[in-house]
Amino acid sequence: MNLQVVWFKRDLRTVDHQALSAACEAGPVLCVYVVEPDYWQLPDTSNRQWQFVRESLIDLQEQLQRLGGALWITQGDMVETLTRLKQRFGTFTLHSHEEQGNAWTFERDKAVKRWCHSNGVTWHEYAQLGVVRPVKRRVGKFYEHWFAFMSEPQAELSREIDFVTFDEPSINLAVDVTQDEYPCLKRQSGGRTQALVTLESFLTRRSERYRGSISSPLTAPTACSRLSPYLAYGCISLKELVQQTDATQERTVNSYWRKSLNDFAKRLWWHCYFTQRFESHCYMENRPLVPQMAQLEPAFDAVKFEAWKHGRTGWPMVDACMRYLHHHGWINFRIRAMLVSAATYSLGLPWQPVAKWLAQLFVDYEPGIHYPQVQMQSGQASNSILRIYNPVMQAQRLDPDGVFVKRWIPELQNVESAWLFEPWQMPNKLKQQAGWHDDFYYPAPLVDFEQSHRQIKAAIAELRSRYNLQPAKGFNERRRQPASRKKRRTKSQLDDSQLSLF
Repeated sequence: MNLQVVWFKRDLRTVDHQALSAACEAGPVLCVYVVEPDYWQLPDTSNRQWQFVRESLIDLQEQLQRLGGALWITQGDMVETLTRLKQRFGTFTLHSHEEQGNAWTFERDKAVKRWCHSNGVTWHEYAQLGVVRPVKRRVGKFYEHWFAFMSEPQAELSREIDFVTFDEPSINLAVDVTQDEYPCLKRQSGGRTQALVTLESFLTRRSERYRGSISSPLTAPTACSRLSPYLAYGCISLKELVQQTDATQERTVNSYWRKSLNDFAKRLWWHCYFTQRFESHCYMENRPLVPQMAQLEPAFDAVKFEAWKHGRTGWPMVDACMRYLHHHGWINFRIRAMLVSAATYSLGLPWQPVAKWLAQLFVDYEPGIHYPQVQMQSGQASNSILRIYNPVMQAQRLDPDGVFVKRWIPELQNVESAWLFEPWQMPNKLKQQAGWHDDFYYPAPLVDFEQSHRQIKAAIAELRSRYNLQPAKGFNERRRQPASRKKRRTKSQLDDSQLSLF
């Protein structure tokens, strides 16, 4: 029996699943998912992410059952799992998608590769994003490769599939694999079924307001696609999403709505662009993209870090957004950038613990997006434009009536609008009228942000001058991407003045 083992990772679906499709064509198929305890103890993973994955696995089991198959779920080390499979079935062929994960998953994959080589097992890996691994295999420009990949037909499954079951039963999926500091009471539910519901609501209704509504935390929760966690764990394929977005845009008559869909389509391109940069500079998970920037790395201040992570910085918009993130496991990209800026520029915290804490909170955590963005937003890429956000101005611009701030900061419920953006300026009498006392109050900022910003700008300017620093390759906001050969995507449609997903 020429057994074909399909290893599911961040591809929890059966539709447009190239690894599953190829395996079904080659012989009898065993579908496997391995819960890896060591992964779920990492500083950038969390229980909220696991619970999303758990729901997605239950949904995947149902998808495979409808096809006449099953998903064997086990727990432990991947290499040890492969050894057990070889002992039971003999030599087999392994199929999986490439995983654009963190350093831990990359080292695990290298260990799997060594095991396959030593045990005479062929391992076929398939790209599921518009990303090339290794980079030297890419032919032509990245944008050419991306458009060609996204234009290819989606992978289809055979009508008759010979599924194999393992005589060892699947484990029961634990509800908890680790403990989060905050319960994520309002996170999105996992699974392809919910992904398709979310996609349908976005393309048919919500996407009309995408343009102009994705920056404010008041409008972003419904105007944004909310597909990011489903893409992160492969409940829906990126190719599937790109093709459906293109088809919807082509049949949309409303010009403003078409522009909104085009804006969204551009960000799908940027999604892979930054992931490709992460493939080329994977060290950015732990080190600055521009090494000289490490000279400005501040000492870790536990008091400031705890205030930031718990939403107690004294800046209402920053704290309201952090508390929202605790509760939902998602917040829009503009606010993610502001949170990084407040931590690294304003409070002067090192970027690494900031990146790890946010990664834990994001249910949609994708290393290939997360680390490039944190590096950009904290200046580690030596950006030509510093992304420094004034927390007071952001509150005035994004939440002018204080609706969002009051919703998430009960301490400010009774504060008059005139004082809402800088409550630390209130006279003591007004603080008492707002109901503040020793056990219930809103703190003053730990630093003067204007002074902090002047200092960091001066320090970065001096460092740039001393070393003649240039932005990290691929992270210069002023560069422009050429147009594709597709007529409906012009050069201007590919330009993005922010070069940012945040």
